[in-house]
Amino acid sequence: MRVKGRNGVSQNTMRNSEVLLIQLPKDAPDGLMWWMAQYFRFEVTTALSSQKVQRRDLELFLRYMRSEEKTDARVAWTPRLSGDFQTYLQRMLKDGGGRVWSDKTIVRMMAHLKTFAKWVHKLRPFPLGNPMTKIRMPGIGTGLEIERALTPAERRKVLDAADLLLVVGGLSKDRKRYKHVERPRRKGYRPHRNRAVVYALMETGMRRAAVTKLNLDDIDFRRKLITVEEKGGYTHSYQISQDGLRAIQDYILKERAEDAVHWQSPALFLPTATTRRSSGRLAVLAVNDIWNAVYRVAAVSGKTPHSARHAMGKHIIEKTGNIAAVQKQLGHKQAAYSMQYARITAEELGRVLDER
Repeated sequence: MRVKGRNGVSQNTMRNSEVLLIQLPKDAPDGLMWWMAQYFRFEVTTALSSQKVQRRDLELFLRYMRSEEKTDARVAWTPRLSGDFQTYLQRMLKDGGGRVWSDKTIVRMMAHLKTFAKWVHKLRPFPLGNPMTKIRMPGIGTGLEIERALTPAERRKVLDAADLLLVVGGLSKDRKRYKHVERPRRKGYRPHRNRAVVYALMETGMRRAAVTKLNLDDIDFRRKLITVEEKGGYTHSYQISQDGLRAIQDYILKERAEDAVHWQSPALFLPTATTRRSSGRLAVLAVNDIWNAVYRVAAVSGKTPHSARHAMGKHIIEKTGNIAAVQKQLGHKQAAYSMQYARITAEELGRVLDER
């Protein structure tokens, strides 16, 4: 039986390891690129999307190793090299001056590297011991910028702008031509769908990719629950407010059927029937476009669809003070991520100190 552990690696490793050891000739390559290929062949069991991230993280380390050591030989991977790689990630800056990698991302990268090193060391020990054993990780989630969360005022403006789509969304911009008559709406524009997409983000805290993966059958209207496949391949159920549920119902009743005839897709949010190339499911880039159009109308700048997720976490903390409630709604596997929403921003602290 295969049991998945952290980072999607099977805890029953000896079975896979023994298979590899039996097949491993004495003159087998001993470069880490070769070992990485065997790692993904015999050991990694996560979803393909997660494997893509793991592979990208490991390849970043291998590029660094080659630039420093001029080789990817297993024997050249030492504890000091691992430490230098972590420092390199922490000190790498953008052209504008900010850090390229947040602490949260570095923790993920080093965790993938740590699991890989442990697996290799079990099969063929490193001369100086496991090169990742002594690496100390940054605190989990210290890179979360809660300042990026929508404020209550911004949240209100975004939802108002989403409602305004039903009135002015997609209307012709040629006011002069249609001065004395009602401006026509752009063919293929879906105001109810776009409004529902924004409400799905705002009223659940789900990620953009999750919104695109939603199927019509994933919604439990009676219990006000939306169950969707999240990154990593696991399913999670989000509760949604009555307003959010009503926005989705409006889209289903007033617009979805027209596109459903063309696409014959189970997806909740459909591309318009006039779209030439599509899988029959709204794309992540389309969600970005919908969001950008709405927050421009709302006069909110510097916020992304993920800011709605942060806002949901803060909203639940402010209303309940309950970390477990945040964890349950946002689907965090570790409570440490949920605890970050209890942190106070510099602006909030300033207001508290100024109060008398």
